[in-house]
This record gives sequence, structure tokens and C-alpha cells, in this order.
Amino acid sequence: MTSGNPRIGETAVAALQNALMAEHAAIWSYALAVAFLSGADAARAREDEEAHRELRNQVEETLTQLGAPAVSAQPAYSTPRPVTDPASAAQLAAVAETDALAAWRSVLERSRDRALRQAALDTLSAGTLRCARWRAAIGESPTIPVFPGQP
Repeated sequence: MTSGNPRIGETAVAALQNALMAEHAAIWSYALAVAFLSGADAARAREDEEAHRELRNQVEETLTQLGAPAVSAQPAYSTPRPVTDPASAAQLAAVAETDALAAWRSVLERSRDRALRQAALDTLSAGTLRCARWRAAIGESPTIPVFPGQP
């Protein structure tokens, strides 16, 4: 995720900070979702949570290299609806992925740095697959977001 350009513009740094906030929220969301999931769904949620932890760590490292303090995670986040069972946990996972996609699309759109744009595109690709799996689990159509990261 690091860039060959030590001076990325303020707009790109702000977009990275927003992506970091989305990663923090996704990690929290998956931790909550796992409490209501079992079997293969719980295993998938743990894998997806780990993917977001890796992304969070990479973004924090990139921001540190750029001399920007990384935003901290909140102690808790609001969910769009109460999580009370496996179905609502899977819906939360889909929302977390959708929110992360929007944040990473913003990084792609707001950066001119080639390495950072490539990292954002790679993240969008991987996130789209995670999102599609959760959308399939909850029966959302289309399963694959038509324009990942766009509302």
C-alpha cells in the first residue's frame, strides 16, 4: 500500500483516513457478526475480518510514512438495524463491505499517485468478492455490485 511518492496530496490523505475509518468499522462489524454466525459463515466472517485487519494495518503504515496521524477506531459503531440472528449478522457484513467499497473508491478517485491508485483498485476488487458472497448469503440482487463503491 505504500507509495513511491512521499508527498501524496491532502485530498488523497483525507480519502485514506476515510478508508481507515471504514476499515475500523468493518473490523468491529465482523466481530459483532461472528457472535451470531456459525459454521462456514462464521469462518468466512473471521477470514473477512482478518482481511480488514490487514488493510487497516497497511493504511496506518502508509499514513505514518506520509507523516499523517492515523485516525483511531471508535469504541463502538451504530448498526443499520439490530443484529439479533444469523440473517441480520450477514446483512451487517454486507453493509460493512459496501461501506468499505465506497471508501476505497474514494481513494481511487482522489489520488493521482499510481501505487496508491493500484492499491485502491486491488482493494476494490477483493472487497467486491467479499461483498458479493455476503449479498448472496442474504439473497440480495444483483449479487455482485454493479458499480462497486457507488451508492
